[in-house]
Amino acid sequence: MSDSSRAPIKRALLSVSDKSGLIELGQFLAEQGVEILSTGGTAKVLAEAGVSVTEVSDHTHFPEMMDGRVKTLHPKIHGGLLALRDNGAHIQSMTDHDISSIDLLVVNLYPFEETVAKGADFDTCIENIDIGGPAMIRSASKNHRFVTVVVEASDYDAVKASMLENKGATSPELRRRLAATAFARTGSYDAAISAWFAEQQGETYPDRINITANRQQTLRYGENPHQDAAFYVNGSDRAGIATARQIQGKELSYNNLNDTDAAFELVSEFDPKSGPAVAIIKHANPCGVARANTLTEAYRRALICDPTSAFGGIIALNGALDGPTATEIAKVFTEVVIAPDADEAAREILSFKKNLRLLLTGGLADPRAVGQTIKSVAGGYLLQGRDNGKVTLDDLKVVTRRQPTEQELQDLLFAFTVCKHVKSNAIIYVKDGATVGMGAGQMSRVDSARVAVRKSQDASEAAGLPEAMTKGSVVASDAFFPFADGLIHAAEAGVTAVIQPGGSMRDDEVIAAANERGLAMVMTGMRHFKH
Repeated sequence: MSDSSRAPIKRALLSVSDKSGLIELGQFLAEQGVEILSTGGTAKVLAEAGVSVTEVSDHTHFPEMMDGRVKTLHPKIHGGLLALRDNGAHIQSMTDHDISSIDLLVVNLYPFEETVAKGADFDTCIENIDIGGPAMIRSASKNHRFVTVVVEASDYDAVKASMLENKGATSPELRRRLAATAFARTGSYDAAISAWFAEQQGETYPDRINITANRQQTLRYGENPHQDAAFYVNGSDRAGIATARQIQGKELSYNNLNDTDAAFELVSEFDPKSGPAVAIIKHANPCGVARANTLTEAYRRALICDPTSAFGGIIALNGALDGPTATEIAKVFTEVVIAPDADEAAREILSFKKNLRLLLTGGLADPRAVGQTIKSVAGGYLLQGRDNGKVTLDDLKVVTRRQPTEQELQDLLFAFTVCKHVKSNAIIYVKDGATVGMGAGQMSRVDSARVAVRKSQDASEAAGLPEAMTKGSVVASDAFFPFADGLIHAAEAGVTAVIQPGGSMRDDEVIAAANERGLAMVMTGMRHFKH
């Protein structure tokens, strides 16, 4: 590192759309004897605060033109940013062409992402694509050996501290870190523009994609202690784990975040206008889901489905958590509770559980929202539209001699909705608006049916019930029954009605088995695989 890389900052160019902290930074630089160049609104704010500032047009001796589209795209700007201070030829070029060095660049970009988020029209979005800003940022970042580049107001204090510590200069370590931040910013900015353009062209899956997100939290570790991890957010305002406020509790872990997301997405399927609902999740799979007249009752009914798995689980509610429900939740070790809101009584009750995380989202996620999911595979990514499919009564096709009752229909729809959020192969038993048996993630569908019945028997015994809760229940399958064996096993467990997508080459065999046992069966024509 040459000595010239440690030279004090003599000249700075400030041009920001976000004016937070600007006056304080400008005053600090002026106190340090730094000459300040600026443009438009930034120059006006600084001048009104009494900070001496030189307009860029006065520095370049070239006026702004084309409604401000061309103002910093000039050799006196980019030469001052790109010149290597330890290169004799560069120094001679600066002398020959009257180019002064620019040692500090403070720029944040036109608010393109915010403009799009507000629903602005095409032309307005185009006008909010910054050209000069990214060009200057890239020039300064490339030459970070000599130039300090700042794109976030949150870094102003670090620059001030470094200048005070280094006699008006910034440290090489800080300049490198800030350059990395700057390149990431221009990368995310370009990604946002390209994604928007693809959307305008109607391209759901363009030839190239750029994935951009901001780190919200560095996590202690990933799924296991030997894996590192972090949590990134993409700026979506859809209610959920990324927008939730943590009211209390320990730092969220990777598994907490993953499981809580699964829980909240599931409970958001149930409109609070149709009654309170509670979902309990363990390892991203539900172990109990119920609706009832009150949240307290819904929680109790969800818990009874599999109290063993619920220990150390995640609880999601579709309404504001109240005191009575919080009292019940506090009786069982719980990692996370997530809800749209919580009243003061509930917050006080849970406050005694110091490690329990309470997250409030302000609303439910829209289960019908359009979006994409992404999964990494070796050498690439898999993108798909999120599963926002929802089956209604009108979608059901009765294929058996016996018609389902009104209660069975309600339970069948409830069960199929839960199925959507259970790892395949998924078999869900439901009775009176509550799950009573859950079979998830087995390699064969009949095994999922068996697991669900066995767990239901265990839960029934633990609750002191005279018979398994699957007696008189309905059953849902996330995909078709390839053979009749899974349905037969469910019938032996006491189910009275079945919901499944249909579409198997053996559908007739499965329908015949249902008819033989007096079951009602409906087909949805929609499956819900979840891998």
